[in-house]
Amino acid sequence: MEIKVNFLDKLRLEAKFDDFTVIADQPIRYKGDGSAPGPFDYFLASSALCAAYFVKLYCDTRNISTDNIRLSQNNIVDPENRYQQIFKIQVELPADIPEVDRRGILSSIERCTVKKVVQAGPEFVIEEVENLDADAQSLLTLNPAADASTYIQGKDLPLEQTIANMSGILAGIGIKIEIASWRNIIPNVWSLHIRDAHSPMCFTNGKGATKESALASALGEYIERLNNNHFYAGAYWGEEIANSAFVHYPNEQWFKPGRKDALPKEILDAYCLDIYNPDGELRASHLVDTNSGNAERGICSLPFVRQSDGEVVYFPSNLVENLFVSNGMSAGNTLAEAQVQCLSEIFERAVKREILEGEIALPDVPQDVLSKYPGILAGIQGLEAQGFPVLVKDASLGGKYPVMCVTLMNPRTGGVFASFGAHPNFEVALERSLTELLQGRSFEGLNDLPQPTFESNAVTEPNNFVEHFIDSSGIVSWRFFSAKADYEFVEWDFSATGPDANTEEAATLFGILEEMGKEVYMAVHDQLGAFACRILVPGYSEIYPVEDLIWDNTNKALLFRADILNLHRLDDASLEALLERLDNNELDEYSDIATLIGIQFDENTAWGQLTVMELKLLIHLALQQFEDAHDLVGAFLQYNDNTLERGLFYQALNVVLEVLLDDEMDLDDYIVNFRRMFGDARMDAVLGSVDGSVRFYGLTPTSTKLEGLDRHHRLIDSYRKLYKARATVAATSV
Repeated sequence: MEIKVNFLDKLRLEAKFDDFTVIADQPIRYKGDGSAPGPFDYFLASSALCAAYFVKLYCDTRNISTDNIRLSQNNIVDPENRYQQIFKIQVELPADIPEVDRRGILSSIERCTVKKVVQAGPEFVIEEVENLDADAQSLLTLNPAADASTYIQGKDLPLEQTIANMSGILAGIGIKIEIASWRNIIPNVWSLHIRDAHSPMCFTNGKGATKESALASALGEYIERLNNNHFYAGAYWGEEIANSAFVHYPNEQWFKPGRKDALPKEILDAYCLDIYNPDGELRASHLVDTNSGNAERGICSLPFVRQSDGEVVYFPSNLVENLFVSNGMSAGNTLAEAQVQCLSEIFERAVKREILEGEIALPDVPQDVLSKYPGILAGIQGLEAQGFPVLVKDASLGGKYPVMCVTLMNPRTGGVFASFGAHPNFEVALERSLTELLQGRSFEGLNDLPQPTFESNAVTEPNNFVEHFIDSSGIVSWRFFSAKADYEFVEWDFSATGPDANTEEAATLFGILEEMGKEVYMAVHDQLGAFACRILVPGYSEIYPVEDLIWDNTNKALLFRADILNLHRLDDASLEALLERLDNNELDEYSDIATLIGIQFDENTAWGQLTVMELKLLIHLALQQFEDAHDLVGAFLQYNDNTLERGLFYQALNVVLEVLLDDEMDLDDYIVNFRRMFGDARMDAVLGSVDGSVRFYGLTPTSTKLEGLDRHHRLIDSYRKLYKARATVAATSV
């Protein structure tokens, strides 16, 4: 994690990381003002807080109350060496906690991350640099042997060279990548989380049988998502980019709508129109891209090559973002390598959907076949040793598709997790199923898995597949676990060998889609120095339903974005109009405003927590519509998951509105005790909200210029680096 420090007045310091700011000072005896804890105080507190976190985690997973658990830490300093200290952590436990859990709670503290880092002895490197934002590769170094050259199935270059090339590309763009976490909880299964140090909203996860393969996976995913603009999906890029020479890519085209909002004739082809506009209801306005919101410019469309005949077909960027999300994107050392990964992912998700929604029972992989892969078997045995039964299944549907499945059961919670992986090589597909299962997960994370069901409607409901796509947390049918398989086991093999293996495998996968009667469209992005591609298979590889283009399109943000950002400047008529749009567009009352309008607010602010319901409440309040506001306050308090401070504000508002709406009560009779209960500052905010002197309490003013939205500006900064690189390549290739 990158922590940037600013020097303030006197001895005060400001550390900024992610969306947080920490102030440090020195005691008065050390010439400070004592206005904040000192750096060493934060260090001491961090180990106590970390220990308490693991105690809380242990107790929460076992439904043990922490109300009467107390924890403290004391540091005992060696009188002859003040740098030699003992951290004594003491825990006071209630008498009714069983002995096994008492031991478990104490053992959980041993897992404290701060404790482990201190005990391992961190290495400090102190150096001068010309630019703090440069030197991206230094944070990724694994220090491989100088002569190391590790090849794995599916990669056209050694892992070491792959890592160096991809991290070098990111450094060249100006993106400083940091590794936020590593996990290796069972043998031969590694995962990590990497992110942009400046814009941590841009992140990817990697997985593999070794730490090098996991890092190569994470960097490859970062390159693919960067090239395909996935990090910025749904986000507002601001007026400058919206009116620039290009918005998404230099080769984009903008097409004007036809009469009566008809689709431009230049977009899609007959095959796609049959899928995306079967009833003629899709309009041009449905396809305005969310990032620019520039409806006057037209429909931003991107060129994809139809694989059946090499013709270019233009797909609206809005359609791609709304329906395919990140499915069908990949990066590789060569185009063929990227294509194999891309097509494998498409098959993995489509077959997974067919299996789960069809409640298909898959055949087990025989033990003699599984024993051919001792590394994978060791990982499975590691899970089972922790008390998690594992089922290894052939998901090829009779040898038709290159897909495998590893399913974990959690007897402690009754939850299950069906993880799928795909690749032309049987072993690689199986390994990916296992590594995907534990990507970014701890053993505790496996306690949150949903329970299986015999209710078919719950399994086939479209949003269930979306949950499976996002993090595989969707529901699985009990019928999936039947010992009576719907298919025979096939030890399939779609792989090739030799220097052109990936080219041959890509041709094989394309061939399967052709045999299925599917048209395939591909865009290649190689301008940044690495191969990335996006493959669309209409009617097969979408994640969201086609109807979302009309009924739940991300560009509904355009109905609200400008007014919400200018909220403090709106007159009553504009507020009424905004409220009417919020009421009439079938929005989820509990959905967050940040997602609705595509703005990255600081999650720790009122803006970051703001929901549609709360915004409507505040508008009613500003319009002096107290009965409507009171109704929404009640709903907010019943289902509030906002901060404690925000909840107390609405508790105070609730009682004030109850008094105001009762003709038999006078607010002056209650003010004194309301102030004693809620405090003067909070009551001043409530009373100001009622009399109109305070509008939209807690929401700091901004506008479409995005003033004060530092987190969102960091996201745009990331995109500007990418934009600049694309513009430079485009200019030199003319």
